[in-house]
Amino acid sequence: MEATLRWVLITAIAPVAWGTNYYVTHAYLPAGTPLYGAAFRALPAGLLLLAVRRQRPRGSWWWKAAVLGVLNMGGFFALVYVAAQLLPTSTASTIMAASPVAMMLIAWALVAERPGPLPLLGAAAGIGGVCLMLLTGTVSADIRGVLASVAALLMSSLGYILTKRWGAGTDVLASASWQLIAGGLLLLPLAAAVEGAPPALDGPAVLAFGYVTVVATALAFAVWFAGLRHLPAATVGLVGLLNPVTGVLLGTAIAGEPLTLRQICGLVLVLAGILLGRPAGRRRAAGARRTRAKAA
Repeated sequence: MEATLRWVLITAIAPVAWGTNYYVTHAYLPAGTPLYGAAFRALPAGLLLLAVRRQRPRGSWWWKAAVLGVLNMGGFFALVYVAAQLLPTSTASTIMAASPVAMMLIAWALVAERPGPLPLLGAAAGIGGVCLMLLTGTVSADIRGVLASVAALLMSSLGYILTKRWGAGTDVLASASWQLIAGGLLLLPLAAAVEGAPPALDGPAVLAFGYVTVVATALAFAVWFAGLRHLPAATVGLVGLLNPVTGVLLGTAIAGEPLTLRQICGLVLVLAGILLGRPAGRRRAAGARRTRAKAA
């Protein structure tokens, strides 16, 4: 149980970092260039992790890295960039709270991880919290941003489960670096063709990209993929609910976005959803101890 809790805490670094990414992107990065924004985020982070691990893909990992690079990195980053520019921080981040349901269903189909009742109940509580925070806020939601967030949610959920299915025996940092580099390389020519010349970056934008690259990408995806390696997809999905919690609290504390009573109730539901995933593990451990005691 101590090892499980340790991996839960390590994995939690990722959604917290991603929750801060919405505010940083919205406040400091140039608008109107989502493809360049995604490429500038993915490629440097991938090269940083590759410098740390120094492993190249082999065999089927050449095409697997390309597929996952689109799902987890390139396409996902571009959609998140669009959502962060069109939506308030709280709204953009809370949509991603629906990821536990998507991850549970995809994991059930692809890696035979059948979700238990408590994770499903926790996901339902999280979705309820999302509805309260998203549908009752005082700021209207741009439908284009909402659609971009939903597309990013579905794309990344599939990519994460494929990473879990294909990642056995592969170094976590190396796998993350290949995906990031593949996503960045696929995005650069598309960005040049669609958006023209790269955007000019001032000092704050350069610092913001540095934070997004090192903390919200390289570090976050390393610990997230490690969590997928050591924890069930349902547990990882519930930990991901910390993403909207971070986004809402940061948007309120720094960006001055309003926080209504209903949104507070939504936050409570999201946190309850995270906690609902823990008692099942405790009961299984307790049951195993009782079984061993009877056998002795």
